[in-house]
Amino acid sequence: MFKGITSTTIDAKARITIPTEYRDAIKAACGGQIVVTVDVDRCLLIYPQPEWERFETDLRALPNVGKQVRRWHRLYLGHAKPREIDGQYRILLPQELRDYAGLKKHVCLVGQGNKFELWDQTRWNESLDQWLEEEANSAVNESPLETLSV
Repeated sequence: MFKGITSTTIDAKARITIPTEYRDAIKAACGGQIVVTVDVDRCLLIYPQPEWERFETDLRALPNVGKQVRRWHRLYLGHAKPREIDGQYRILLPQELRDYAGLKKHVCLVGQGNKFELWDQTRWNESLDQWLEEEANSAVNESPLETLSV
């Protein structure tokens, strides 16, 4: 559903605007109801409400006895903020989430199929360079992409 990278800005009232090409899909997917939470990579995740509910159900189904699952609960569920997309397709980003992801004015909205990632543009560019270097240095036989017809 959501794919591609879009550079955008956070306005003076701490809002981002959903790019035009995603508006129909996001309206159909959730009627403007979304959930924003943090990710371990220091970006934000933006889920349409039905996708969030699936994710939350799956996460809550994991046995909450291990440290990793408890950390996931604290991160993903503990930071989750329901939001409504306004009539101009803007999302208000809470200060604590912006601080966590280090979001400044220039950001990248990255489609991930059923959700978006929202990155500070500088952090995105640095991470992308790192990922490309890691990929170039990895052995081809270690890559799960081998099974895809790329």
